[in-house]
Amino acid sequence: MKTAGPPEATARRGLELTPFRGLRYDPDRVGSLAAVTSPPYDVVVRPDGLLHLESADPHNIVRLILPQAATPAARNEQAAHTLRRWRAKGVLTADPEPGLYVYEQRDGDGLLQRGIIGALRVSDPAEQVVLPHEDVMPHVVADRADLMRATCANLEPLLLTYRGNGTASAASAVVERSAGQPPLLATTTEDGFSHRLWSVTDPAEVARIRADLAQYQALIADGHHRWATYGRLRAEHPSPSPWDHGLVLLVDTVRYPLRVRAIHRLLPGLPIPDALSALEGLFRVRRLEVPLPQALEALADAACAGNAFLLAGDGAFHLVDRPDADLLARTVPADRPAAWRTLDATVLHATLLAHVWRVPDDSPADIAYIHDTAATVEKAERDGGTAVLMHPVREEVVRDLARQGVTMPRKSTSFGPKPASGLVLRALDL
Repeated sequence: MKTAGPPEATARRGLELTPFRGLRYDPDRVGSLAAVTSPPYDVVVRPDGLLHLESADPHNIVRLILPQAATPAARNEQAAHTLRRWRAKGVLTADPEPGLYVYEQRDGDGLLQRGIIGALRVSDPAEQVVLPHEDVMPHVVADRADLMRATCANLEPLLLTYRGNGTASAASAVVERSAGQPPLLATTTEDGFSHRLWSVTDPAEVARIRADLAQYQALIADGHHRWATYGRLRAEHPSPSPWDHGLVLLVDTVRYPLRVRAIHRLLPGLPIPDALSALEGLFRVRRLEVPLPQALEALADAACAGNAFLLAGDGAFHLVDRPDADLLARTVPADRPAAWRTLDATVLHATLLAHVWRVPDDSPADIAYIHDTAATVEKAERDGGTAVLMHPVREEVVRDLARQGVTMPRKSTSFGPKPASGLVLRALDL
């Protein structure tokens, strides 16, 4: 008689991407496709960014992803009303059949990125199918959840990366074949990026993509708050429901490596003289009377040897490095991997913000997170605050920490290029 052994391990579920009927702008109803697009909601950073986008076209997607009204409830209701009106008028129309979407971005410097947009099953964190690498801010998740509930839509895809087999994979083969066909849409946005979109509706090709992706896990490159929002909304609705899935762009970084950039900090309430005086005896500080590009080169050189930051706000740059070892031992939590303890973002938040400068990290009035380097410096100089410019983290460090289940401080990285918002939406009632 055969002795019963341990139960067979069930295969881990991987990425489960589902076709959907995309909601897209009718080119005949808008000024241009470029004029109705926007960066993701959290990258509208320049002083007149929101106004600029709203003025570009009365149907710009920013009116849905960043609605403007007196209260949060009024903003969300306004977005829902705007979406209903645009659909009723045919400004936004649904594609006739479900599909996955191949998306291409290209800039003038030779960068080419292609990926697949679809509705991804929202997995539990314990499944380790989608790996976050940064902490999230609860109030931002609550804000995005309120907007998605009101509009009953995923208004913009978040960006996920996976390590596939490059050109050898079935998904990549479909992507490359699609890119050789006439696109559904093509436009060039004011940042110089050209965008093209194709739909994949053939059942056999969709099946090949889905089977290929099912063997992989993904890293959240951009959209931690939206992914957390997907999880919250899925938990609120009995399954099965449209809330079991969320809109994503998946990019195989073996085939198309992403750029990794830093996200900078602006401390509006901390004048640069106060920031510098508090560092005496704790960090080495050197004043640099050079333009921004040379200052960033100096930051990169210093970052090779250890933690380094570039402060601005008084018309010059101040290179901050060589932190006191005893200070780090007192302030950086010791219960995390060494790779986490030595991150610049960890030292910034645990040591500089919490203990040296005593700046709370509770609201934009205390800390603003800005992707654009020059805009961060400009805002600091104009408003009398301190800009903290960061050096980017390598992608392999991010992925290794994520696989260990260790999240980095919020807004530690900026992967790109990010998908443009407004090219394809997912309405949950379709």
